[in-house]
Amino acid sequence: MTFIITASGAAQEAIERVVPQLVVDGVAGRLVSGDATLWGEAAEAEASVRLGWVDAAASSAGLVDDIEALRKQLRQRGVDRIALAGMGGSSLAPEVITRTAGVHLTVLDSTEPGQVRRALRDGLARTALVVSSKSGSTLETDSQRRAFEQAYRDAGIDPVERIIVVTDPGSPLDQDARRAGYRVFNADPNVGGRYSALTAFGIVPSGLAGVDVRSLLDEAIAALPEISEDADDNPGLRLAAAIAGTRPLRDKLAIVADGTHIVGLGDWAEQLIAESTGKDGVGILPVVLEKDAPELSAGLADVQVVRLVGSAREAQHVEPGEIEVAGTLGAQLLVWEFATAVAGRLLGINPFDQPDVESAKVAARGLLDALEPPAAAEHVDAGIELRGTAGVVHDSVEASVDALLAQLTGEGYLAIHAYLDRIGQPRFERLRAAFAARTGRPVTFGWGPRFLHSTGQYHKGGTPNGVFLQLLGQPHEDLEIPGRPFTFGQLLQAQASGDASVLAEHGRPVLTLTLDDLDEGLDRLLAAARR
Repeated sequence: MTFIITASGAAQEAIERVVPQLVVDGVAGRLVSGDATLWGEAAEAEASVRLGWVDAAASSAGLVDDIEALRKQLRQRGVDRIALAGMGGSSLAPEVITRTAGVHLTVLDSTEPGQVRRALRDGLARTALVVSSKSGSTLETDSQRRAFEQAYRDAGIDPVERIIVVTDPGSPLDQDARRAGYRVFNADPNVGGRYSALTAFGIVPSGLAGVDVRSLLDEAIAALPEISEDADDNPGLRLAAAIAGTRPLRDKLAIVADGTHIVGLGDWAEQLIAESTGKDGVGILPVVLEKDAPELSAGLADVQVVRLVGSAREAQHVEPGEIEVAGTLGAQLLVWEFATAVAGRLLGINPFDQPDVESAKVAARGLLDALEPPAAAEHVDAGIELRGTAGVVHDSVEASVDALLAQLTGEGYLAIHAYLDRIGQPRFERLRAAFAARTGRPVTFGWGPRFLHSTGQYHKGGTPNGVFLQLLGQPHEDLEIPGRPFTFGQLLQAQASGDASVLAEHGRPVLTLTLDDLDEGLDRLLAAARR
């Protein structure tokens, strides 16, 4: 088999109890044949135009020759660096594909001015940009494209020679790009963004960067028969049951990777699962963990651990109460998509919509239209501005953090959102484990604004037991967005403020800290985590 899943404890009990019923219901065969009725009448219209991912690998194979030919043309012109402007599934899938293959891809999925500036500055003369968006209306991607177009012109480079567009056929971006003369690759419009790993959105930037995407697609094609059978050993049904069928539901899924076989799959699976299942007040919260994370030894009853291992042999030696999976990258991408869709059926939700993602976008747009500055700080502590929901802000960072964590229940989680340069400030990720050790509860860490297109759905629509810590930096050096009345710094601030306001409207506790000095701010937060 191309994909192996082994489980014990509650996960194995769920497999033994749930999978036979899924087999009786013919779920696998109905899913791969495009049966949109699997998720109920309310979801049928959406599901009917969102199942193209099932055979995306075979459909995308016809693009490989064109991708390889374009890569060769670019190399002949001295263009050997590929940058990607995209958000959510448009960036996370190419990131795991290229990282696993050991191929460099500059992923620009941020509006943080320093991160944008670095992407523009590093090797522009030998860089081609892939712009990935289903419609082209994604504000971040549009802003990134505008910045690259201007940078190319300033450098005496024709953007038409350097920009490649991936979008749905007939979309506004498709029409605009073709009028401008850009090279366009069309993706299957019957695939949602988070299920698009094996479509043009995943393989065009990865293939141009140098990945053997033909082999990747072959791996997924080989796995399709395994998940098509209504049988007890179907790995997709088994995985779905293990993550969504436990009684009571273990609604935190701790994803632990070996870090060598497949690199970054946890981040991709995080957005797939959270955005697909986190709605209607239920869902599964993925928590991407280090191999020595505090949550792994805490014995938390609501946490299901799944380990991504490198071989079938390792997957046969599962730790008590855990799940272990092994498989090629192509197989992993397809099976996790399949299992997540089936998990939606088990949870009684539509896995293909994202009703709460748009709310934060609307709030951010409203702030940008008015060009309103951030709300006045409720308190300033040694250069750190504090804002928050009722009862959270006190006279110091430490007291405010204490007040936020006091609202964390025994079934809840802490989400840390860092609206910072994730390339230049990776050390902020240390906060995740530090606060997990302090709270004894699961802690997620998301870089803003990219998490808004993934776990942002769960935060508003999923189980309402999260508390939220937002981190921003002072915009000491901003960057203009060509043709827009606002800057990247203003856009980032609006996105953070918009999300905080929507979280507050949903009754979620939020503490926002704006750090004047990032090093000092991080030190204080790490110290607060040790209190």
